[in-house]
Amino acid sequence: MASDVPMSPELEQVDGEIQDIFRALQNGFQKMDKIKDSNRQSKQLEDLTGKMRECKRLIKEFDRILKEDEKKNSADVNKQLNDKKQLMIKELNSYVTLRKTYQSSLGNKRIELFDTGNDQVTEDNTVQMASEMSNQQLMDAGRKQMDQTDQVIERSKKVVAQTVEVGSQTAAALSQQTEQMKRIGNELDSVHFSLKKASQMVKEIGRQVATDKCIMAFLFLIVCGVIAIIVVKIVNPHNKNIRDIPGLAPPAQNRKLLSIQSFGSL
Repeated sequence: MASDVPMSPELEQVDGEIQDIFRALQNGFQKMDKIKDSNRQSKQLEDLTGKMRECKRLIKEFDRILKEDEKKNSADVNKQLNDKKQLMIKELNSYVTLRKTYQSSLGNKRIELFDTGNDQVTEDNTVQMASEMSNQQLMDAGRKQMDQTDQVIERSKKVVAQTVEVGSQTAAALSQQTEQMKRIGNELDSVHFSLKKASQMVKEIGRQVATDKCIMAFLFLIVCGVIAIIVVKIVNPHNKNIRDIPGLAPPAQNRKLLSIQSFGSL
């Protein structure tokens, strides 16, 4: 069982050994159902009892190291390590109860888990054999474990509620950002349409300017042609190849000025 609780190397080693024993106990009790011979079952049960003895010793070692490192760790870390120790105790007690069930079914002589003392590990680091516990004690222990489980469930519910609330806030923020992105997209489409319209207007204005330039150039050529004809007419009035320009009087031919004498003779 992997743990995210920070532990010292020594404590981590003990925890690893305990978890190995728990896996061995789980596999061992699973094999018990497959063994048909009662003698082999008794032998298997003795082996499992030895593993439970070793597990109990390691839990005590875990608790000793935990108390030594208590000042070095933070209050939160100490709480998590104590909770982990309680889970180890509960798991060991569950195997003790299971061993008692198999032992009763075999009808053999009770196998003592420890030379002296009791069989189950409790919070104050004492042990009591499940086989020696009265029904009331078993019920009290069960109620206590259920209360602890309820507390764990309540804490989990609070964590889940907080997670749901954070998720709701995140979803609302994402929804707002999505709406904002949609508005930005619509504005970009509007800007793109405006740019396209402006580009078309610029092209039309360019075509109009080009047309106006062509007209002005054509008018300029006409004016230049007219001026050239007028100049030629003035310079060479006798040139018959050049037609008179409508509206322009031809130059006077052989006009004679009346002299004073001729006027006097009259």
